[in-house]
Amino acid sequence: MKRIDFLRQLGLGVVSSAVLAACKTDEVTTDTTTTTGSTNGSSSADCAITNSETAGPFPIKDPTKVILTNIKGDRAGVAMTMKVIIKNKNGSCAALQGVLVDLWHCDAAGNYSQYGGTNMQSTNYTSVNWLRGRQTTDANGLVTFGSIFPGWYGGRAPHVHAHIYTAAGKSLLVTQIAFPKAVCDTVYTTASDYKSKGTQDTTNERDNVFSDGFTNELGTLEGSIAAGYTLTHTIVVSA
Repeated sequence: MKRIDFLRQLGLGVVSSAVLAACKTDEVTTDTTTTTGSTNGSSSADCAITNSETAGPFPIKDPTKVILTNIKGDRAGVAMTMKVIIKNKNGSCAALQGVLVDLWHCDAAGNYSQYGGTNMQSTNYTSVNWLRGRQTTDANGLVTFGSIFPGWYGGRAPHVHAHIYTAAGKSLLVTQIAFPKAVCDTVYTTASDYKSKGTQDTTNERDNVFSDGFTNELGTLEGSIAAGYTLTHTIVVSA
């Protein structure tokens, strides 16, 4: 029984505002959500090379100009920290230090920086670089980016692009990170910067890029709209 109902059953017809406030505080529940994504890369026995995907149609034009840890720029949206780990299939799935990781994604409205003014994207954002960044992996194979939860655009499920290179600039893998539908539904129907557009029109299962399977591309999400989300994901390459 809730405390306020107990007090009323005692015959306290009028309950003070202080008591009401205390009761409401007791009844607040958290909306923190945790989803389990891919386990690929968790051990040498569970270590398949992550699916290769297209970098287009809006790849980073010059990654050397976006060497950043926070790629949010001036974009409004639900805060999201991206933690991506790179592992080497050819090294017993050990963490890969010193490789370059480029990440990029669209804003809450579904637009990309560095592009626009065409039939592909009518709004012109050719002079800005938000939501794009490059970092070098540490001893744990990790890069961490501050960003926002991506929006969506017609015909694609929500996603983040990733391109991994050696320190010398040799491409190791181009892939994408998929998002769990339950979290996307929450963000797109609740958060103020997203809800006017509603939920995505394409699921992971029906997405043409993920049509070859997205099991090892599905990120793990933890958090809430109020506190922000953390995306964690392991990408396995052959180096």
